[in-house]
Amino acid sequence: MAAARLHVSLATPDARTTATRGLAVWLQRAAPAAARGDVSIAVVSDRRMRALNRQFRGKDLATDVLSFPATHMPGVSAFLGDIVIAAGVATRQAREAGHSPATEFKVLALHGLLHLLGYDHDTDGGKMARAEARLRKKAGLREGLIERSQ
Repeated sequence: MAAARLHVSLATPDARTTATRGLAVWLQRAAPAAARGDVSIAVVSDRRMRALNRQFRGKDLATDVLSFPATHMPGVSAFLGDIVIAAGVATRQAREAGHSPATEFKVLALHGLLHLLGYDHDTDGGKMARAEARLRKKAGLREGLIERSQ
């Protein structure tokens, strides 16, 4: 069997959830064909997410997903970066969207991965929204985060 083009590791250090079962493998399969390297996903408590959002974005609230792209040195590292997902926020958003928390974790992980790959829905004129729509349809998701927020 050939090595995966994208390797995803998952940690749930301070969030108690079973909704993430299979998330790493799902994201590897749903990722764009050009995605290469290593990604880590951490599922954390809303309290921890609030602290991270305050520290890195200056926003004192728990957001759903944050992405931390790695600083790349050509030829040195294949690490793309970290995706952090707030368990409580994801569960509430799943309820509001009418789907399972497992589906919401997929929506958020895909969105976070696109940010690690250099997409920015605030500045790219719809490029990230189109990529998210294409990939979520391929992966069987009814809607994406960008689409839902518009």
